[in-house]
Amino acid sequence: MDLTNIDIVMVGTTHPGNIGAAARAMHNMCVSNLVLVDPKCPVDEIAYARASGADTILDNSRSAESLQEAVKDCSLVIAASARVRSLPWPEMTPRQTAEKICDLGGQSRVALVFGREHSGLTNEELQICRYMVNIPANPDFSSLNVASAIQLICYEIFSLNQSPTRPRHTSVEESAATSQEVEGYFQHLEQVMTTTEFLDTENPGLLMQRLRRLYQRLELSKNEVNILRGILSSVEKYKASS
Repeated sequence: MDLTNIDIVMVGTTHPGNIGAAARAMHNMCVSNLVLVDPKCPVDEIAYARASGADTILDNSRSAESLQEAVKDCSLVIAASARVRSLPWPEMTPRQTAEKICDLGGQSRVALVFGREHSGLTNEELQICRYMVNIPANPDFSSLNVASAIQLICYEIFSLNQSPTRPRHTSVEESAATSQEVEGYFQHLEQVMTTTEFLDTENPGLLMQRLRRLYQRLELSKNEVNILRGILSSVEKYKASS
């Protein structure tokens, strides 16, 4: 599998050394696409020094203002996080993450998302992601340096992809929906639920978060998203005519 379909997305990074170290880790494992979301530091000489020769990763990195913008073309978005969440999210190990990505056979774009050095990802950012990958570590000291986390997960992908016994996928039945298409559906769903008063905007609770988690587990295709949005449009027409 060609690993050029994988984006490493770093959110709100505060130290250029971490960007450089991440580039080095990626280059070691043949992963080349680096995306910086709202970085709090420049890609400067410190970053290039820590990259130790992985200059092309830094030269070709791109920036995005938000995570939603960064992953809009990706069909699979996986977040790395060690934080305990009030609403549990589907979790995978690094090896399970590698298996999930390799099963796509390089035919869908994938984003691996890494949060801020000190606070990780917000709950709102996590909701954009389908899965959360958790790296087993000392429970009393489980927070890894971001470059180390990138190295571990990219190693699992590289190692599994190199396995001679790994099945090689040549086609998929249907094109997977992109993050942007799924987000469009969620916005449409929330709008219709508000219009029909199923969703109380003054007391929404965790309804949308639970629905997001439900639909993310389904791994929707483009056609399925179109069908679901067609149903919502039909509800809107019926509501408008009644």
